[in-house]
Amino acid sequence: MIKENQKFLNTILAIADACLCVLAILFAFSLHFFGYQGGYLGINYYLKLLVYIIPAYFVLYHYFGLHDSFRHKSLTLELGKIFQANFIGIIFIFVLVFFLKEVHISRMVIILFGLVNSLLSAFSRLALRKLLRRMRAKGYNLKHLLLVGWNEVSAEFYDRVISNRSLGYDFVGYLSHSKVNTAERKISYAGGFGTLPSLLNGKEIDEVVISLDYNEFSELGSIIEACEKAGVKSNLLPFYTKYLPTKPYIDEVEGMPLINIRKIPLDNMLNSFCKRFFDITVSLIALILFSPFLLITAIGVKVTSKGPVIYKQERIGRNKHPFQMYKFRSMKIDTGNSDMTAWGTKNDDRRTKFGSFIRKCSIDELPQLVNVLKGDMSLVGPRPERPFFVDKFKEEIPLYMLKHLVRPGITGWAQVNGWRGDTSIDERIKCDIYYIENWTFLLDIKILLMTILKGFVNQSEEL
Repeated sequence: MIKENQKFLNTILAIADACLCVLAILFAFSLHFFGYQGGYLGINYYLKLLVYIIPAYFVLYHYFGLHDSFRHKSLTLELGKIFQANFIGIIFIFVLVFFLKEVHISRMVIILFGLVNSLLSAFSRLALRKLLRRMRAKGYNLKHLLLVGWNEVSAEFYDRVISNRSLGYDFVGYLSHSKVNTAERKISYAGGFGTLPSLLNGKEIDEVVISLDYNEFSELGSIIEACEKAGVKSNLLPFYTKYLPTKPYIDEVEGMPLINIRKIPLDNMLNSFCKRFFDITVSLIALILFSPFLLITAIGVKVTSKGPVIYKQERIGRNKHPFQMYKFRSMKIDTGNSDMTAWGTKNDDRRTKFGSFIRKCSIDELPQLVNVLKGDMSLVGPRPERPFFVDKFKEEIPLYMLKHLVRPGITGWAQVNGWRGDTSIDERIKCDIYYIENWTFLLDIKILLMTILKGFVNQSEEL
């Protein structure tokens, strides 16, 4: 039933996208030619272009997977694909008009069409997501899963899925050599591995999730065979899943698949160049715009306490290289080295009154824009730490050192999600690794916007 529902939803989505193209061209035309008195091509010509545009957009959206199920997709990734598809769509329309030899077509209408259509497509998918999540939370449009194998990994998978009912998954049961203790989880024992073929033929199972321990892997082939014979999709949830990234990259060597444990999007030269260009441009503009504000803050620091205006502290950056990070000084001069080994607290008595104010509003971080220009830091990335704590945490927290694969940032995914200052290092590292493995330009924009909206006022503060 779920397959028929998905086909129906995909069809509705494709029809809706065609209707949105019509609305977008009408809105773009009206917006550009509002108040004009003749001397331009009428709306009828633009509507005739839709005969070519709608099929082209259908192919583009299909190519980018925008008509597929987004049960597993992140919204950020899908929005990125919408803007990419429309960017290519605009280029297609310009090429089309060139071959049609129509010189009086308005280029602004085409650009506005692409922008409006992107926004309408994004809004329609956001609305559909919310509608489907509400339906799934009430028990509709569910996808029925069968777990083959019960262990720590499959138990964690079950707990995570059950904790988010809006995903729309329902568990038929689990298969194992014998009934095991599931710690009072509401999942039934459906039999041994040998019962899989009869279950697939007799029950409405949409997908099979295979989670075998290393000593059970000899049975993997027969389990996959049974799924393929019944025409049921199978998924692997290996026991070594904790070592895999959220989006594993599979390379090919002489026809053999090779799983890349850490696929870093910023290792790509184009991605790295775009991020660096954005960092330089934005930090330079910000320094120019905020220069009067920076001057006032510098005077405030100098007048209210003795010592230098700018405080320099050694931090560990990309590829574990140390660098001097800049801040407006917010504390009294310390003759010892406590600033290198002490963890900052909200009511630190070393802080000056003016220093408390600039830290609360994150004004003390603004000199790090110079670090960004120098290339020590990025606008967005994992927050850099002091050498003392890097040496401490790398022994205590698995995967801690992975944060040094990219440039550290003024703000980051961990910080906008509340993990800053005296909070859980484990949760912070999880956020940092998610950012590193899932980086997109749109994710950087999202983090910067979240920082502007809610990140300037610290609830718990860093040293």
